[in-house]
Amino acid sequence: MPAPDDATFRLLHEVRLRGVVEVHEAEIVAPLIDGGFVVHAARGIRITAVGRVTHAAWARLPEGGDDEQIARRAYERFLPLNRELLRVCSDWQVRPGGITNDHQDPQYDWSVIDRLQALDERAGPVVSRLGRAVERFADYRPRLRAALKHVDDGAVEWLTSPRCDSYHTVWMQLHEDLLLAIGGDRASEPAPETDPAPNEGG
Repeated sequence: MPAPDDATFRLLHEVRLRGVVEVHEAEIVAPLIDGGFVVHAARGIRITAVGRVTHAAWARLPEGGDDEQIARRAYERFLPLNRELLRVCSDWQVRPGGITNDHQDPQYDWSVIDRLQALDERAGPVVSRLGRAVERFADYRPRLRAALKHVDDGAVEWLTSPRCDSYHTVWMQLHEDLLLAIGGDRASEPAPETDPAPNEGG
């Protein structure tokens, strides 16, 4: 099936990455509902099985093209950074000894934030280059920086919370988007040391 117009693809892409998206513009949603790609959910719209298959074809960068090669190089650099990010998020949520981090120890929290800052500085060029080359990745760098700014300002939920565009949330969307772009599969990736399930409190 030929790819839709940019606005329709962007919406389906957002639904695919976020899970559920609240949309008020009925005209934008109508083609996706009519095509069976999304359905109404309690908090917006969600993708269907047909939508996932069709979206995967639309989201795949042309095989062998320059954009795909750039995305593959970015993905190769992303994987080791991803393992570090998962460890940072785990340490942010659970302190040594399996103690839940209540964020009452500024020294401990800042030690984790410092590690995130260092990781972000190394990830920045990778994500920025990808965004300059492939338009749909352009927003990831500013979104990561915005989340990090919130964390730096003391809003601890912006590191791992799934209820906002936290650093972890945006990072996981970037990961999924890279896999879609190159036709990759998480099952073929090296197993990470840890894969925390973010709690709502950050």
